[in-house]
Amino acid sequence: MCGIAGIYHGISFEQRADELRAAAQRMADAIAHRGPDDSGVWVDAAAGVALAHRRLSIIDLSAAGHQPMASGSGRYQIVFNGEIYNFRAVRTRLEREGTAFRGHSDTEVLLAAIEAWGLEAALGAANGMFAFALWDRTARTLTLARDRVGKKPLYYGWCGRAFAFGSELKALFAIPGFQPEVERGALQSMLRFNYVPSPWSILQGVFKVPPGTIVRLDASDVAAGPSSHRPLVAAQPFWNPLARAEHALAQPFAGDVDEALSQLDALLRDAVRIRLESDVPIGAFLSGGIDSSLVTALMQQEASAPVRTFSIGFQDPRRDEAPAARTVANHLGTAHTEFYVTGDDALEAVPDLARVFDEPFADSSQIPTMLVSRLARRDVTVVLSGDGGDELFGGYNRYLRALRLARLHQKLPRRGKAMIRQLLRPWAGQEPRGHALRQLAAEMAADSPEGIYQNRMSRWRHPEKAVRGGVEPPTPYTDFARRLAHGSPADRFMYLDFATYLPDDILVKVDRSTMAVGLEARAPLLDYRVAELAWSLPVDMKLRDGATKWLLRRLLARHVPTTIVERAKQGFGAPVADWLRGPLRDWAEALLAERRLVEEGYFEAKVVRDLWARFQGGQRKWHTHLWNVLMFQAWLDRLKAPRA
Repeated sequence: MCGIAGIYHGISFEQRADELRAAAQRMADAIAHRGPDDSGVWVDAAAGVALAHRRLSIIDLSAAGHQPMASGSGRYQIVFNGEIYNFRAVRTRLEREGTAFRGHSDTEVLLAAIEAWGLEAALGAANGMFAFALWDRTARTLTLARDRVGKKPLYYGWCGRAFAFGSELKALFAIPGFQPEVERGALQSMLRFNYVPSPWSILQGVFKVPPGTIVRLDASDVAAGPSSHRPLVAAQPFWNPLARAEHALAQPFAGDVDEALSQLDALLRDAVRIRLESDVPIGAFLSGGIDSSLVTALMQQEASAPVRTFSIGFQDPRRDEAPAARTVANHLGTAHTEFYVTGDDALEAVPDLARVFDEPFADSSQIPTMLVSRLARRDVTVVLSGDGGDELFGGYNRYLRALRLARLHQKLPRRGKAMIRQLLRPWAGQEPRGHALRQLAAEMAADSPEGIYQNRMSRWRHPEKAVRGGVEPPTPYTDFARRLAHGSPADRFMYLDFATYLPDDILVKVDRSTMAVGLEARAPLLDYRVAELAWSLPVDMKLRDGATKWLLRRLLARHVPTTIVERAKQGFGAPVADWLRGPLRDWAEALLAERRLVEEGYFEAKVVRDLWARFQGGQRKWHTHLWNVLMFQAWLDRLKAPRA
């Protein structure tokens, strides 16, 4: 697990090779937290290319794992962030074909596979999480690639006439003269969803490589220069989740529940087993929920000693999952550590959020995720998590609510929907009851299951009323080409989460929180083989009789008591409303000061100030809207601050 960065000018820098090397080193230093163990820079001055790397040593701790790394022939140079979990199997296949190896790192195996089979075939054989940049010295092309589900981040954009990339925006900001403008449409999306959806970023002319995608460019692409409003058109998927999901729906799982359990059990056991490959201490995040409990149970079965597990608790019993995690840990016999979060802990963590997340990000569970990552890093360097179970196996209660609305929406004729909207209009602005009425009116206005679900997932349903200027970019909610064409509403809701909420919220939260402290997180439930099986399963194996994650619960029942299996989903949220009325009130008031909002010009000051006053007056719900604005404001402070 590492941090990568680089710059590509597309013209000769032979007279300024030291300048090129220094620029790449600055980029690497800006993301040193992602790789505190080693650093390296490689330069091809004739092409104006520099690749930089920061290493968190996990597999092959020797110098043989140093990066940037050259392939055996010297044709390719790579900077790689992530892990190829099945690298031993790939290596065995390559050795049978005659490939010799210097060390035993997964990066070397990936390079050898690229040389032997080509990039697309190598990626097809690789099961892992990764983001990398590959320079082909023969073809004179730079290739960026990102893993199938988007576990590892990769940004790219232009600095003047040069193309640059990095694991985090910090790397691009380390380039002298890099001063992009805020993309206001992306800011609207951030208010709506808590995050900026891929492939966009908060900055004009800077984009994210989409999950499962390869981006290639040569000197002519660099010379063509940037576009502030569109990503590179040369991006090509090597694993297309939409096509895979459509294929799975067209050829559904034909077995019964016992056969589904058997296949899922075998896949998950292997997914856990290959993710235990490590030359450093390894543990698990344990919330006490279905997903993390199942991963921990399978992990403990593979381990020869008690697995180290870590959880976070809150004093508010409505949010406190620590007792459930403790029960699971005691039953499985793990070496368990827990930490209870107070308002003071939040106050201490909040000033660091903009630095850690690097882009405006407003999922409030970012705070406990940061704190549990710090807790785990005291004892281990790698953790397994339960991420992915909700999106693949129907884990969110919102699916049940959205399905009820979808059925109502489907039954009502168009005239009936219009009449309901008309009747609700006079009350839609009232609070607190008005919130529910506005929500119902919005659902009735939707034109599809995706529209219904976007309303469910929107914090600000009309962010254009709060953000001055900009046009909100398209997403799978609004772009028909990026939606499932088939499947039930439940299938479509889960796919939307897999394509949006999972990579751009959940995985961002975990990546930034863990990598900020040099901790690697692995998610067995996000093994692409598990995803493809999950998409093929009938909906009633996921949502049944009002229960979520029905099949996962049946599998977990083989390992833990029924009381744990039947426990309702609690979530991993933070008591933000209490904090904003308590220890964080002064901090928030300063960021939302009317004069400041007017001078900066990003928000309609009256809209934001009215919301703040209503929230402080006791109205519910508005803390989620305000937290989004606050996270942008805190990020903006960091953007404006002088950089070393």
